[in-house]
Amino acid sequence: MMDGSTTPRHALRGPLIGDDQAVALLSELVAIPSVSGDERAAAAYLSSWLAAHGADAHVDDSGSAVGVFSGESTGTGWRDIVLLGHIDTVPGSIPVRIENGELWGRGSVDAKGSLATFAVAAAGLAIPPGIRVIVIGATEEEAASSRGARHAARRFSPRACIIGEPSGSSAVTIGYKGRLVVHASIITDGAHSAGPEPTAAELAFDRWKAVEELSRSLAAQNAGVFDRVQCKLRAINSSSDGLHDRAEMHIGLRLPPGVDPEAVEARIHEVWEGVEARFTGHEHAHVDDPRSWLVQCMTRAIRARGVHPRLLKKTGTSDMNVVARAWSCPIVAYGPGDSALDHSPVERLPITEYLDAVRTLRAALSDAAAELAATPA
Repeated sequence: MMDGSTTPRHALRGPLIGDDQAVALLSELVAIPSVSGDERAAAAYLSSWLAAHGADAHVDDSGSAVGVFSGESTGTGWRDIVLLGHIDTVPGSIPVRIENGELWGRGSVDAKGSLATFAVAAAGLAIPPGIRVIVIGATEEEAASSRGARHAARRFSPRACIIGEPSGSSAVTIGYKGRLVVHASIITDGAHSAGPEPTAAELAFDRWKAVEELSRSLAAQNAGVFDRVQCKLRAINSSSDGLHDRAEMHIGLRLPPGVDPEAVEARIHEVWEGVEARFTGHEHAHVDDPRSWLVQCMTRAIRARGVHPRLLKKTGTSDMNVVARAWSCPIVAYGPGDSALDHSPVERLPITEYLDAVRTLRAALSDAAAELAATPA
């Protein structure tokens, strides 16, 4: 077990990345467009940066940038800490600039700020023998396919994982809700609008209300928002070719722990008998142990800055949902920035918060590496 000291048990080595270099990495990374599915240029840049700063780096088969910082081999196998960020962004161009101490740009918060924090904190870190710190800039997290994370889940078996998502530099995220996305299509024969037959649009709306009612029955609705099923009608549209009417819906459900997407899909099939539906984005909720040794490392590093750490549970999803079940290791999410600015036209990251996150993660990684080095291989 870890002791109560706020001082990491393994020293850092140089050359560490200075603040100016850290800000330059963030600025360059944000300036390279990397919408989901088109991350090649950003991944190549990050891979080159990692290689130039001591990592064994490459772009893997999923298009993700991977950099491995390792201690000396002990011949008994590696104990890995994976820092899994994502390098893709949603669409939208925001001119990259530093204004009033904040770096503006698409992806500055979600989540290139976290990814740059990972790279800078890992570079120059003194890593004990038998330990590896692996930085991954994963592809397609925003596309819900999570291509990079799924590839990493098959390739690595870490002892600890930190997901790169904005928590704020003084908070650690320990849980994310699950997800299910429903795409439905209803087709009816064309009919006169004065007739008694329901339109495709009316039938679609009835099906939406049925799913909304079902969602209320799946979990206690007097619970907090993290423990409820959230159901949103994201889009609905109708059309006609003169012979047939069509209505299409896109429904998103956020699922708390204990409500599995496969079970929800089966229930929707029951209440939607005869409706053509496609289900995607199956992700199980995950909440990690708030008392794990990894959480202790993170919160201790935050306290060392004179700040009280907070533990968060988020109603969205992240690559934590993808890898947590595969790896079964302590896992948290951490990164600078206000997640309320995710995907927004005013996305921006305070430089001081970014640098605070770098120093926090650097200390936490040193502590975590020492903890793993003291455990059997």
